[in-house]
Amino acid sequence: MRAAITICLAILGILALLYAVTPKPGSSKLAPIGAAWNDVHGGIPTALAAFEVDNGFYPKGLEDLLKQPSNARNWHGSYFDPPKVPVDPWGRKYIYEYPGKHNTNGFDLFSAGPDGKAGTGDDIGNW
Repeated sequence: MRAAITICLAILGILALLYAVTPKPGSSKLAPIGAAWNDVHGGIPTALAAFEVDNGFYPKGLEDLLKQPSNARNWHGSYFDPPKVPVDPWGRKYIYEYPGKHNTNGFDLFSAGPDGKAGTGDDIGNW
């Protein structure tokens, strides 16, 4: 019985912790981080995957998702709607590297985060 109570308290503690660190609507401090995470794990990789399906390779840069590169024979862009390369919540370009250093069989995509410096602890990446 004590073990069950301990387990229940541990689960409640974990849930309370998750609630405390999850961005809430109107939470201005964490909202930009969540927006960057969504771009890095959602919209931009979806556009990159569509380009790769159409052409058999990933683009050299994100601009190739807007303007057909000469080697993309089956290009069906623009792959962004609206047709512009997204910027991170701090107004800076996302950093795209293919092949990736972290994802060696794919690409790395990240925001340099609030401090604007790549390679620091606040980077928001797809690895």
